[in-house]
Parts: sequence; structure tokens; C-alpha cells
Amino acid sequence: MPERTEAARATLWAGAVCVGFLALQAALVVPGTGLAWDETVYTSQVSGSVPAAFFSAPRARGISFLAAPVAELTSSMTALRVWMAVLSAVGLFLALRVWRGLVPAPVLALAGGLFATLWITVFYGPQVMPNLWSAYGALAAVGCFLRAVRDPADRWAPVGLAAGVTVTGLMRPPDALWLLAPLAVAALCVPGGRRPLVWAALAAGAVLGCGEWVIEAYARYGGLSERLSRASAIQGGTGWNFAVADQIRALDGRALCRPCDVPWRHPVTAVWWFALPPLALLGVWAQRRAGALLPLLVASSLAVPYLFLIGYAAPRFLLPSYALLAIPVGHGLWRLLTWRPALSGLVVLALCGHVAVQMSVTVHDAAGNRAMRRAYESVAVALHHDGVRPPCVLTGDHAVPLAFYVGCASRQVGGPDASISPSGLVAAARTRPVAVLVPPSAHPPRYARRWPSRALPSSPSFRAYHAYLSPP
Repeated sequence: MPERTEAARATLWAGAVCVGFLALQAALVVPGTGLAWDETVYTSQVSGSVPAAFFSAPRARGISFLAAPVAELTSSMTALRVWMAVLSAVGLFLALRVWRGLVPAPVLALAGGLFATLWITVFYGPQVMPNLWSAYGALAAVGCFLRAVRDPADRWAPVGLAAGVTVTGLMRPPDALWLLAPLAVAALCVPGGRRPLVWAALAAGAVLGCGEWVIEAYARYGGLSERLSRASAIQGGTGWNFAVADQIRALDGRALCRPCDVPWRHPVTAVWWFALPPLALLGVWAQRRAGALLPLLVASSLAVPYLFLIGYAAPRFLLPSYALLAIPVGHGLWRLLTWRPALSGLVVLALCGHVAVQMSVTVHDAAGNRAMRRAYESVAVALHHDGVRPPCVLTGDHAVPLAFYVGCASRQVGGPDASISPSGLVAAARTRPVAVLVPPSAHPPRYARRWPSRALPSSPSFRAYHAYLSPP
């Protein structure tokens, strides 16, 4: 009976955290924000009103499946934002609920609250981006693994384990591999993990999550090694790259830091990052039970490629690690809160300051996104006025996201999104409007030099850009 009461408390606290998470998204991010570059690619795959953009080798289609029910029916970005915000709150609740009974209810609430108030989590909650969902899958998988190991009679734990790995694989196949590696080692090291059902769950999750990506590799790229090689090239090559400092600098609100040779202007935004290791170790020590170390180990494994194997940074890459670290960090903070009454006041004050910093970054990034949307929409209006209307084709700088706003197909003759030749564009211009977007520092391609040009509305995103329009 006490166990049921504790589980009910944990569920109630997790629900309260997720309601608060949804409220933060609705207040700070959803209103007026538009789809950024990667989002337009993922959404266009399932959109009922926009041609699908080129889908490059590193991407996976899991997040497109989540967006499909709304993207297929309407082009409203607000409707899509609301849909993804609600889904992200439900996803967080399900991932946290797995941990009821494994950690005390106050610790679960604290861990969930810490993760749900990171600016990265709030900002990407309503976005059509895969990293947060990869985090949910990893968090649920580790929790279900511990349940399966501790209680062989729990028939739902292996199912949850397979489902968690599947979600991570559908969203980010490489993340699934870095998730499976420490779980497989843990399964070998503990008697409860050696059961065939646990290994079957791990295998099923890997196949169901990564299977579509692997099949597509053979169908479109000539094999898995070819797709991995192309994905590595698009990401600048994988190998030893110490990107820890890049990730720290990116915490001041940079969606992408590539190259990350920027000054570190706001160190206060990274204070929490330096507090993670000691608080996580304190939490592991405070638990003093088998399995306490597993979230920390899996979080470390998931962070390896983004800290040491690629040469740039994006804060969203580490969301799976942050989700798992929230569990031992929650234990560590709870230990501090209950250890000395005088110390608890300082901890609460520090947490309030931390949340205030996170929300200020969220507000700043959301404002930047709204400015981006206004810039894209003003350019779209200008191009529509000049006759660039569906069915149409955009190519050149920023063509991929702008094509989504104009309603065109985006086609590039080079780079990671190469999908057409110059002669193919000239042929397309005979049957539909084609626009070439050229930044001020560049010249139009040879095939478009005699096309009429139009100055695009100036903005921070499109300062002194020109569009070269195919003759009618």
C-alpha cells in the first residue's frame, strides 16, 4: 500500500511538471514563431501544401511522422506549434512516469522540473526537431531497463525498453547506438539483465527504430556505409574533435555554432553546466543502490559524439544526456535540500536564479525566431508579387527554408542538398517560375545572368539579397 501511494504521488508530481512545461511553451515560444531551416525540411516531407525538400543522409524521418497529422491537414504554423507542444508535454510525462517507484516522488518532480525549465527544452518543445524526442526515448529506455532487471515479473518493462529504444532510433539512429552500447554492457554485468527477454527488447528496439533508416540507406545511397560516409561529410567529417568548449559557448542561446569561433559573452548561461558533474556524482552517492550509476553512464555515452567527434556545437544535441543526468542531479539536489535547513535556502535561491536565466534565453531565442519568420514572410510576399507562385522552384542561398514559406520546391545544384543540375533548372524554368537567391557578396550563376533581378526586402536574414527570376 505505501508503494502504491508513493507511485500515485510520483505520477501526480510528474503530471504537474508537464502541465507547467506546456504552459511555458504556450507563453514563451508558440505565439508567432515560425519554422526554421531544419524544421522546414522535416515538415515538408509530410506537408499537404508544400513540395518535399531534399532529405540529406544524416536525417531520419521519425519527427516527420509526429508532425504529419497536422502538417498534412493545414499549413498553419501555429497549429503545428500547438500540436508539437502538447505532444512534447505528453512525451515528457510518459518518460518520467517510467521512473515512478525507482526514485522518490520529490526527486522525480525535481528532476523533471530541472529538465523542463532548460531553455533548450522549452525552446525545442514545440519545434519539429528530433533531439528532444530522442531524449524522451533514452530516458524511458533506461528506466524500463532498470525495472526489467529488478523485477522479472514486470511484463511491461521489456515492452517499454523496446519502445524507448525505438523512439530514439526513429529520431536519431546514431543516438540509438550510443544508447544501446552501455545498456548492453549493463545487461551483461547484472544477473537480471542476462534474461533473453531483456536482450530481445534491446534487439527489437534497434530493428524497429533504425530499420527504416538502414533500408533507405540501401534504397537511396547504395548501402549503409555509403550513407554513413555521406552523413559524415555533410557534418564536416567525424573524428577526434574536442567540442566541449563549443557546446559551452553555445549555451548562450545559439541554435547552431558552426564554426564556433565566437566569443563567450554570457558565462552566466553556462553555470548550470559546470554544476552538473558534481551534483550528478552526489546523487549517485546519495542513492547507494544498484543501478544508480546507470543514468550517468548512459548520459556520458550519448554525449561522446557531440563532445568529441564533431567539430561544431548545437545545444539540442545534448538533450538526451541532460534528460538522463536530471535523475542523479535531482537526487543530489534533494540531498542538499534535506541535509541542512540553512543550506536549503541557498539551494532554492540558486535554483530560482538558474530558472530566471534559462527563461531569459528562451525569450531572446523566441524573439529571434519571430524576426526570422517576418523576414521569410516578407520575402515570400515579394516573390509572390513578382509571379513566383506554386508550382515554382527556388535555388541558391537560403532557398531551402524560404521555399517552404513561398510554397515552392527547393532544388540545389551543389552542396549537401544537391538535387538538380544547372541544365535541369533551365529546363524547369520553361514550364514554371524559377528564382535564384543570391547574397550581396556573390554573383548569379551563369545560366541566370540574363534573367531579370529583384532586390529582396532587407532584413538581418536577407540583407541586400537579390532574386534572379526566370523570364515568363
